[in-house]
Amino acid sequence: MLQQSLKGYWRWLLIGAMLPGIFLGQMDNPLQHRVPRYLVRYNQGGLSLGLLQWPENLQAVRYELEIFSQVPEELDPEQPVEGAVYRDGEIYTNRILLDEGKLPSLDDGLPLFWRVRAYDLDGNPISSYSQPKELQTTLVRELRDAPVPRSRTEGENGMDLLYPVYSYTALPGAQQYEVEVLDQMPEQTEGILPSRHRVYAETTSLTDLYDKEPRIGTYYWRVRGMDGRGRPLGEWSLPEKVSLEPSGQVEVGIYGDSISHGGGHLSFSPADAAYSYAHYLTVPTVNLSESGDTSEMMVERFRRDVLPFRLKTLLIMGGSNSLRDGTDPDEVIADLKTMQALCRENGITPVLLTLAPINPGNIRKAFDEPTDRDWQESFRKVNAYIRTQPHIDVAAPFEAMGPELPTEMALDGLHGDVAMKQIMGQVINAHVKEFL
Repeated sequence: MLQQSLKGYWRWLLIGAMLPGIFLGQMDNPLQHRVPRYLVRYNQGGLSLGLLQWPENLQAVRYELEIFSQVPEELDPEQPVEGAVYRDGEIYTNRILLDEGKLPSLDDGLPLFWRVRAYDLDGNPISSYSQPKELQTTLVRELRDAPVPRSRTEGENGMDLLYPVYSYTALPGAQQYEVEVLDQMPEQTEGILPSRHRVYAETTSLTDLYDKEPRIGTYYWRVRGMDGRGRPLGEWSLPEKVSLEPSGQVEVGIYGDSISHGGGHLSFSPADAAYSYAHYLTVPTVNLSESGDTSEMMVERFRRDVLPFRLKTLLIMGGSNSLRDGTDPDEVIADLKTMQALCRENGITPVLLTLAPINPGNIRKAFDEPTDRDWQESFRKVNAYIRTQPHIDVAAPFEAMGPELPTEMALDGLHGDVAMKQIMGQVINAHVKEFL
């Protein structure tokens, strides 16, 4: 979420002007593949990398991977192997790029074995170690010294995001990453230079980057690793193509904040379909939500982000961020009324979704953020208004569980984990056809 895209680009221009034979603005220059000497990983051909993947645990916050040279006769599925040659307990996705240089040679014929287990937020194992597998037969050699993008599954339900999230596997040695979005394929798929087709770029220390701009049409994105000073490690990943066309064929839109955008359980982003209630809907949708939105922000971007899609029905859920921050519930209700009016002015049927309760203790634990002490009364007042309008009551199942959202429904107290998103999807499926 860091906004350093232009700074990174101008830094490259400055370096290009200082180094003989390289000028980043001249992408057709035949010298563009000459690389400064300090970019040693690229000059020397990068690392020897291998991609290792395992089945996703949707309840995991992180994983631990261990690699060992011999399988003990009595292998305990609950205890680490003594003398493991490699161990990493800070893996936040179900795959990792391994630097083979940190392992015993994989080419000398001696087998290595690996297994993983999942952990919760408090550092407690929530699974046994997986069955050991031979590393040489499961490791996929990577030919690029670059992060591996998480490819978008074309046509996957609920994954048409107006505000995309770019997700990729960590690159060994990288301290930060630069994501580049392009309106055309880059001139070169090799090398380290930015493309002249760049329309947006941003740096982050994370392996998920939330785009701040809506993306309509066809575009491409790629990512590279960098050291702590912003110098490239390796090269760009191969570009990923994404298309979101407002064809008018998808008639239902989803409009909201991060609860509707997707993600949860701290380690999962909107790029993870299982953490989006849109994924469980039986009608095709386009997701126009943006993480972090208040109800006021939703009003401000309505015309720009909603109207191009020529929708017939819009599911609206907004106000949770406003209310937990102490905004007067009457202001949230006024924003909802404004969105309803904008819908009707443009031939769209607005369907309000009630706001599920939250858990202030878990929000503070996960994000170190306070919650307004009168949040329950504020939520009650807004939901009372929504229930007088055309609506779907997605909050009712969770209100029946108690005054606060149970931890098993949302580890972070707000966004909803898989079970919660599935329940929301079921409730919407039961009623959405009434409004189509």
